[in-house]
Formats: sequence, structure tokens, C-alpha cells
Amino acid sequence: MTARRIIAEPFLARGALKGRGEIEKETVKLLNSVGLGKEYLDRYPHQFSGGQRQRVAVARALALKPKILIADEPTSALDVSVQAQVLNLLKDIQEKFELSVLLITHDINAARFLCENIAVMHRGKIVESGLSSAVLERPETDYAKTLLAAVPRIIHV
Repeated sequence: MTARRIIAEPFLARGALKGRGEIEKETVKLLNSVGLGKEYLDRYPHQFSGGQRQRVAVARALALKPKILIADEPTSALDVSVQAQVLNLLKDIQEKFELSVLLITHDINAARFLCENIAVMHRGKIVESGLSSAVLERPETDYAKTLLAAVPRIIHV
């Protein structure tokens, strides 16, 4: 499917919009909201970079105006500069659309950047949760301490 069809699919499946003109207008609006212009509408997924594919996926997810966006490892398999772009996009979307983002990630720095609250899970159970600053700066559980100690740090010499 083209980006046009991918983004419009929720409208079509739910009958949320009537008429091609209305669907087209909303599809372009969503594409613009994720930083892509209407010139991308008729491209296929293989014609997009990884970051652009993520943007199309976010646009589709926003189509029916959700209250929460679940982002499961949205930056995995992307290079560092594209990861930053995707995280900045999620932060912008969070504010612009006034929605909550549930970020599922192994990337502590991504969580630090995007999240107000963090829950640390171990073997499928939450072992610690709270404000990001508290959990990341003063972890209480041994598992959270071990997890945070494993995060690579830049050493200045």
C-alpha cells in the first residue's frame, strides 16, 4: 500500500470520515503533522527510510485521535541521528495532540528524554515505578540499580 492508503486505512475501516475529499484532507494533515509533505503520499514503504516509515506509522496511529499512543521500541534498528528525530517527533506529537505516550523500551536515555514517569519491569512484573527523575537518579531496587549501572556513559578525558 502507498502511504496515502496506509494513513487513510483507519478512516476507511471505521467509516470515520465521509468522502474522498475529507479523507484526503485529513491524510495530508496527518502526514504534515509528522514532518512529511504531501509529495510522500504515493510512495511505497520500500521508498522510505526507516525514520520516515516510523513517521508514517505515527501518522496512521493518530488518525482516529487516540488519547494514548503506545510506542513499542520505536527507535530500535534506527541509527542514532534518526533515533533522535523519532524521539523528538514523539515529544512534539505528545504536546501537539495532548496525548499520553506509553513508551516500551530498553533505551534508558530515550525513556529519560520522553517520559515523566517510569516503570522498571523484571520478568514481566513492575519492580519499581515513579517519577523519571526519582527512578533514574535514586533507584531503590537492586534490579533497577543494576539496570542503570549497565547504561553506557561517555567518559571525558
